[in-house]
Amino acid sequence: MSDPDSSVRRVRTRFAPSPTGLLHIGGARTALYAWAFARHHDGDFILRIEDTDLERSTPQALRAILDGMAWLGLAHDEGPYYQTQHMDRYREVIAQMLQAGTAYRCYCTKEELDAMRTDQEARGLKPRYDGRWRPEQGKALPTPPEGLPAVVRFRNPQGGSVAWNDMVKGLIEVSNEELDDLIIARSDGTPTYNFCVVVDDWDMRISHVIRGDDHVNNTPRQINILKALGAQLPEYGHVPMIHGPDGQKLSKRHGAVSVMQYDEDGYLSDAVVNYLARLGWSHGDDEVFSREQFVQWFDCAHISRSPARFDFAKLAWLNNHYLKAMDDARLAALVAPRLAARVAGLGAPAAAAMDLAAICGLAKDRAGTLNELADFATMFYAEPHLHAEQLAEHLKPEARPALRGFADICGTIDWTSEAISAAIKQTITEHKLKMPQFAIPARLLVFGRTQTPSLDAVLALMPREVVIHRLAQGIAHAM
Repeated sequence: MSDPDSSVRRVRTRFAPSPTGLLHIGGARTALYAWAFARHHDGDFILRIEDTDLERSTPQALRAILDGMAWLGLAHDEGPYYQTQHMDRYREVIAQMLQAGTAYRCYCTKEELDAMRTDQEARGLKPRYDGRWRPEQGKALPTPPEGLPAVVRFRNPQGGSVAWNDMVKGLIEVSNEELDDLIIARSDGTPTYNFCVVVDDWDMRISHVIRGDDHVNNTPRQINILKALGAQLPEYGHVPMIHGPDGQKLSKRHGAVSVMQYDEDGYLSDAVVNYLARLGWSHGDDEVFSREQFVQWFDCAHISRSPARFDFAKLAWLNNHYLKAMDDARLAALVAPRLAARVAGLGAPAAAAMDLAAICGLAKDRAGTLNELADFATMFYAEPHLHAEQLAEHLKPEARPALRGFADICGTIDWTSEAISAAIKQTITEHKLKMPQFAIPARLLVFGRTQTPSLDAVLALMPREVVIHRLAQGIAHAM
């Protein structure tokens, strides 16, 4: 699969999560940037599951990753590939490196390594492997202990430095003296993370690696291994972390929850994608843009070098923008299952007569999420549960004749907001009431709440017979 001699490379990026936890916002943003970079250059976006940590990997975490990517609309062109299915390939490359002398077997015991570390720390040195099993010309190696399994270490260059022009951070250079000989295969033969990543990036012809800057320390080691393999190097871009509003590392209290939690909380995937795109990257002062615009504009040069701060207020503002711009029928389709979970008897005749699209259209300007829209819509579908205390507080004796008279008028007028508005004005004039004296108890009896959008607008969306029934029933309960 590798092609180290290619002079013109097709852009190929990858997102490589580990299924040991849920797909969080930070990982989702990394995936988004890698996806957008590939799309911008008409390249390929590969999904790779780094599942070699068998003890911590779970099917639930894998499902959450795949569901999160699908919900965000980050379709991959290849994959998902699984590292556990490539073990033979990793062992093949390790055998080649042992043969070539770019890797060697090390028989140090845990006790020897602990003693090595303790001695170095006592002398004020950075703890590192001292190379006692590293083959060198003229060096006599110890006799391998009988029956002791060996690890395999990469023979890292000892002089010079490794450098790369990071697409986000600029030039980064690390002395090879800072890097000891990395273990690339454990004593049981299992290849290690940094080695698997190198072989995968080589075999999959990854041209650009866009990932979090917590991987910066891995990059010089991976570059040296790629060079030892004679592989063409990808370009690297390391994206700063996302912090909470307080500047601290993002945690669950800040929003570091599964991406799918945002779906459950009623956010639109388009709004989340727009927010994540802008969270650490900019295109002038543009705040709201489509996926197509983002792909057209995206480059790594405009990714900030500083950590971004997660702002729930900004996300809510964006989500409201997308809600308001969405077609009412499409919005209703998204709200319907959330409403069904809240209301028993959704399929009843009265419920079937409701126009959920119109209900969503009435409330979407004020709603922050789909869940808020569903909560609002419940008042049209659920029977109000009135308490004596509420009726005593809001349904005053002077309002009862007016509500009875209004109920009678409702049976004779056109059922439009304009006609209902005229009937309300006629009623409060005849009964010498102020609007709140009539509107608050009317809302309570019909909807079970004292605050709604314009009374005529919400009544017009409720079937006429339901309004008349609830007014009469509420007044009877108050007697």
